Amino acid sequence: MSEKSAIYERSTIAEMTNGIILANYEEILQVQDTYQSEKELEDGMIRDLESQGYERFYGKTSEELYKNLKIQIERLNKVAFTDKEWERFLVEYLDCPNDGMIEKTRKIQENYIYDFIFDDGHLKNIKIIDKKNIHNNILQVCNQIKQKGKHKNRYDVTVLVNGLPLVHIELKKRGVSLHEAFSQIDRYGKESFNTENSLYKFVQIFVISNGTYTRYFANTTAQNKNHYEFTCEWADAKNKVIRDLKDFTATFFEKRTILEVLTKYCVFDSNDNLLIMRPYQIAATERILWKIESSYQNKKCGKIEAGGFIWHTTGSGKTLTSFKTAKLATELEYIDKVFFVVDRKDLDYQTMKEYQKFQPDSVNGSKDTKELKRSIEKQDNKIVVTTIQKLNEFVKKNPSHEIYDKHCVIIYDECHRSQFGDAQKNIRKSFKNYYQFGFTGTPIFPENALGSDTTAGIFGAQLHSYVITDAIRDKKVLKFKVDYNDIRAKFKAAETETDDKKLKELEKRMLLHPERISKIVEYILNVYNTKTHRNEYYNIKQKRLNGFNAMFAVQSVEAAKLYYEEFQKQQENLPEEKRLKVATIYSFAANEERNAIGDIPDENFEPSAMESTAKEFLDKVISDYNDYFKTNFSTNGNEFQNYYKDLSKKVKDKKIDILIVVGMFLTGFDAPTLNTLFVDKNLRYHGLIQAFSRTNRILNKVKTFGNIVCFRDLDKATKNAIKTFGDENSVNIILEKSYNDYINGFKDEETGKSVKGYINLCNEIVEKFPKPVEIEKNQDKKEFAELFGELLKTENILKNFDEFENFEKIISDRQMQDMKSVYVDICEEIRNAGKDDQNNSNEQGIDFSDIEFQIDLLKTDEINLDYILELILEKTKEHDDIETLKSEIRRIIRTSLGTRAKENLVINFINKTDLKKLKNNGEILDAFYKYAKEEKKEKIDELVKDENLKEDSRRFIEKSINKGFVDYAGSELDSILPPTSRRKGAREVKKQSVLEKIRKMVEIFIGI
Repeated sequence: MSEKSAIYERSTIAEMTNGIILANYEEILQVQDTYQSEKELEDGMIRDLESQGYERFYGKTSEELYKNLKIQIERLNKVAFTDKEWERFLVEYLDCPNDGMIEKTRKIQENYIYDFIFDDGHLKNIKIIDKKNIHNNILQVCNQIKQKGKHKNRYDVTVLVNGLPLVHIELKKRGVSLHEAFSQIDRYGKESFNTENSLYKFVQIFVISNGTYTRYFANTTAQNKNHYEFTCEWADAKNKVIRDLKDFTATFFEKRTILEVLTKYCVFDSNDNLLIMRPYQIAATERILWKIESSYQNKKCGKIEAGGFIWHTTGSGKTLTSFKTAKLATELEYIDKVFFVVDRKDLDYQTMKEYQKFQPDSVNGSKDTKELKRSIEKQDNKIVVTTIQKLNEFVKKNPSHEIYDKHCVIIYDECHRSQFGDAQKNIRKSFKNYYQFGFTGTPIFPENALGSDTTAGIFGAQLHSYVITDAIRDKKVLKFKVDYNDIRAKFKAAETETDDKKLKELEKRMLLHPERISKIVEYILNVYNTKTHRNEYYNIKQKRLNGFNAMFAVQSVEAAKLYYEEFQKQQENLPEEKRLKVATIYSFAANEERNAIGDIPDENFEPSAMESTAKEFLDKVISDYNDYFKTNFSTNGNEFQNYYKDLSKKVKDKKIDILIVVGMFLTGFDAPTLNTLFVDKNLRYHGLIQAFSRTNRILNKVKTFGNIVCFRDLDKATKNAIKTFGDENSVNIILEKSYNDYINGFKDEETGKSVKGYINLCNEIVEKFPKPVEIEKNQDKKEFAELFGELLKTENILKNFDEFENFEKIISDRQMQDMKSVYVDICEEIRNAGKDDQNNSNEQGIDFSDIEFQIDLLKTDEINLDYILELILEKTKEHDDIETLKSEIRRIIRTSLGTRAKENLVINFINKTDLKKLKNNGEILDAFYKYAKEEKKEKIDELVKDENLKEDSRRFIEKSINKGFVDYAGSELDSILPPTSRRKGAREVKKQSVLEKIRKMVEIFIGI
C-alpha cells in the first residue's frame, strides 16, 4: 500500500442480529488520507473480500469466465459434464442465443433449476444458484475483465456466484462524482454488457463507489427507474448510513448478507422489472419474521404482543416491504395462512397483478365472501389477499370456521386508515392464533389521538421506523415547498379559521363564495405551467405535454362541484389542446366521525347513498370523462370502482392534468408524475402529511420537491404535523428553503458550506464567459461547465416560485442559447472521449470526472419541434436570404437536446419547400410532418435493405421510435437480424451496428 493510501484500524463491528441488517454499526475507518487512487481502492476491496472468504479468480476474458463457470456449476451440483453436455446445457438453458437481460434475470430469480438429461439418459436437477442452502453457493471475486461490444471495455470488480457475474462494482478515485460511475455503467450496458454470449447479462446488482460514498442499485431495463435517483445507500437497523467502501464491503458484501440480498430480498415484478429492497425494508421484514418466530416459540400468538407495527414514511415503499414479508411468512412451516389486508380502494390493478403472479387466485376484490371462503379453504393456497371490508363480512357470516384456530399472520397495509374501526376488532376477536402486523407512514400517537386508542395500543410495539427525515436525507422522498397564497384579502378571515364549527358556518358564506372560487381557479390556470414544468408549447403531433401533473384537495363535495364547473367555464373558449384536462371523484362518506385528529373521512364506493344533487353531478363528471376518453363508466355498482381504477391509471400516465378530490386519492395513492397539490381544505397531523406526500415521490432531476399551494393558512398545522412525524428540528429538513435564499444564497446546514445565490451565479458566468462560444479548450471549459450546471440546478428550483416570474433577467436570451449549446457540446465531447480508454478527460488532458453534467435539466426548457417550425414561418417574413434563415434556425436547434438530432431533417425541409407559399402555422406543420413521415419511411426501408433485416424489423424500428428508445436488453433485437455466422463475433458486430443505426434513427424521428 502506498504512503498516500488511507490508514485503517478496525474497531468492533456490532454483532449480527438474527437477520442481515446490523442492529447498529461502528465505522471501521478511523484515519483516512484525502487521496486514494482508483487502483488502490480496487486492490484494497479485493483484499477485503478475500479476507471475508471470497475465492480469487484471475481470469480476464469472456472465454476464461466460461471455463470457470463450468467448474463452479459442476462443483455446486456435484456433477461432471462432458464438453458436449456442457455445450448442450448452455444452448438449451443457460445461454440461449436469443436470451436478453430480462430472460437472464428470470433464470436467477425464478427458473434457477433446470431438468437436464445427460448423454447416458439420466435426468438431474441442475441449479445455477442454491436458494435453500445459501452457503452452498461459491463466491469469487475478479477484476479487469475485458469484453468487446461496440467498444472495448474493462470492468473494475465483479463478484461471481457459482461462476456467474451477479454483482458488478464500478470504482472511481476519491473526489470523483458518483454520477460518473453510474454513467459509466449505463454506457457499458449500451456498449458491451449485453453483447451476444455475455455472462454480464446475468448481473443483478450494481455497486458504485468513490471510496467515500458507495451506493447499490438493480440491473433493470425499466426506463423510468434507470436514473441515479434510484440508487440506494446501505445502512444499519437504526438507519445509520454505511458509506465508506471499507465499511460497505465489511457489511453488504459479508457472505451471508450478499447471498440473502440476491436470493431473498430481490423482487422480479409482474412488469419484468428487478427491484432490490432497501436496508430499512429488509430490516422491517426481518423484525417481523423474528417477531413471528419468537411469539410462536413463547406461545404468545393470539395476543397483541405477538405483533407490532412498522412506521415507514409515506412514499418509502411500504407495499413492497409488506408484500415481501407476506411471501416470506408463508415459508414458515408452522404458519397455515397469511392474510394481506388492504382497504378496498387500495386493491388496485398493480397490487392484484403482483399477488396473482406470486400465487394465482390469491386476490379477490368483490363483495361476495364465497370467493374469499373458497380461497381460505384451499389447501395449496397459503396466502390470501383481501380487503378489510370483505374479511369483516366473512367473519360476520362465518362465526365458526376452522381457520380461526390455525396459525395465521395478518398484515395490514396502510393500517392508519382501518385500525380503529369495528372491522379490525371483529377480525381480531375471531382469530385465536394470530400474529398481527400493521404498516403505516403516519401512526396515531397520544398527541393526535381523539380517544385512548393509539397504533401501539392496537398493534403492539413499534418494530422498526424509517421516518420522513430519514427518507429525505437518503433522497428516497422529496422535501415539500409550501406556499400560503393570500390573493383574496376579503376572505382571509375564513381562510385562517381553524375551529371546525366556525368553519362550517363560513363554508357557504365565504369559502364557497363564487368570487373566491373564480379567483382561485384563475390563479391555478395562471401558475399551472410553472408549477408543473409544463412546456409552453403543445406538441400537436404527439398530443402530449411534458412536465408533471397536479391534484386539488377541497373541503367538500359541494366545493368539488363548484371548482369543476369553474374550470370548465374559464377554459371554454380555449382550443382543446390548450385546456387543462380536469377530472374529479368523490363518493359518500358513510361515517364522518373521526377516530384521530386529522383523519380524512373515508369515502366508500356507494355513490347511490349520496344526496341526489351530488350524485347527479357525479354522473355528469363521469359522462364528461367518457366523452373525452371514449370509455363507458357510470355511478352504478362495480362500474364506479372501475371508474376509480381507470382514473387512477390515467393520473399516473399524465393523461389528467388536475384531479379534484375530497378524500379519495389523498392517502395511499402513488403517482410519481404528481408534483403539485393545491389545497383548499383544512388538514392536520397524519391527514396533512398523507395529503402532502402525494407529491414527493422521486422521479428525476427536474422534480426537486413536492409543490404545495395552500389557499388556507396551514402554516401552524404543517409545523405541528412535521414535529409529530419527524422531530423538533425537522422543519428545516422537510420544508424547502425560501425564494430569497435561492436568489441571494444561503448556508447549507448539513455541510456548513455557503451556497451561491442565483444572482451571483448569473453575474459570475456573464463576467467570466461573456461569449461562451469563444471558450478555448482548456481549464476555462471545465469551470464554465461547473458554473453553468449550478446555474441550471438553481434555476430549476426557482421556476416553482411565483416571484421568479417577475425576475429581471441578467443573462439575455441569446447568451443563454449560446451557453446551453456550448454546455451540451462540452458534455458530448467528454463522454465521447471516455468511451474506449475510460478516461474522462478532453484532448488536452483536463480531468472532468468530478463534474456532474445537468443534462436532464435542459429538457425542462426544450424548444420543441412545433415551435421551431412556427419560428421558421415567422422568420421567413423577416429574411429574404435563405442562408441567413438557415443559420439562425441551426443556432436555435442546437440549444435544444430534443431537436439537435433533427437539424439536417429541418434544414433539408427548408431547402425543399417553398416557405412563402405557406400561409399559417397549421400549413407549415402539416407540410413538415408529411415530408418527415415520408423521410422516415424511406430511411427505415433503406436500413432494412442495407442490413438485410427480417421483414418484422419495420415494426420493431417504428415501435422504438414511438417509445423513444431501443430495447437492446430483450430478445427482440436479435430476432430481426439476418442469419449471421457467430464465428469471431461476427453476429455481435452486426448486432451492434444495427443497434447504433436504429438509435440514430430514433433520435431523428421521435415524435414524428
